[in-house]
Amino acid sequence: MEIEILGKGAFESALVHLQPGDTFVSESGAMFRASANVDIDVTTHSRSSGGLLSGLKRLLAGENFFFSTYSTEDGQPGQVGLAPTHQGEVHLIEMDGSSDWLCAGGSFLGASSEIDIDTQFQGFKGFLTGEAPVFIRASGRGQLLVAAYGRIVSNQVESELTVDTGHVVAFEETLDYSLSKAGSSWISSWLAGEGIVLNFSGSGRLLTQSHNPGEFGGELGPRLPKRSS
Repeated sequence: MEIEILGKGAFESALVHLQPGDTFVSESGAMFRASANVDIDVTTHSRSSGGLLSGLKRLLAGENFFFSTYSTEDGQPGQVGLAPTHQGEVHLIEMDGSSDWLCAGGSFLGASSEIDIDTQFQGFKGFLTGEAPVFIRASGRGQLLVAAYGRIVSNQVESELTVDTGHVVAFEETLDYSLSKAGSSWISSWLAGEGIVLNFSGSGRLLTQSHNPGEFGGELGPRLPKRSS
């Protein structure tokens, strides 16, 4: 299986080249094109985590209830085009099985069938950060696609790194994180418009996005015309 990132910058997408026997899983609704020999199935579960409960947990993670799975049905190669909802970059992670990846709400786009997709509850921290209370966990060996709002920056954390909430895309589980105020006091943090930040520590990779979709929605919402009843 080969995955090609199409476009550049704000409107990136992914083209998955399927070989006979390959299966790829994506967030439902992500497909924008597929060759005629591609079979599309809709399910609530990935390789090993199934049932309605898995779909409900993904809703808490800010993802869709269903997965879409793609495979060719005639023994010939095929193609599937996938694109995220938000305008931004798409990033391919080659997972070697040495560590799991945790995806923040809305950043999971797709994965090869060898990757197990599950959820991990953040605990009380998730409600305070403004992120979804559940992360999407990807484990195993294979290819993982994540998407961002804006530009994706890959950071290699070897000690500590502070990230504003709403800008986390995905990170290796080898990293720990804690909540902290951005300024010298909670009052100065809120007055500066920063509030809570995430302090990552340890050793591992961390993907961040340049823009915050929550902040954009907060700015855009009041400017939209009122709905007629």
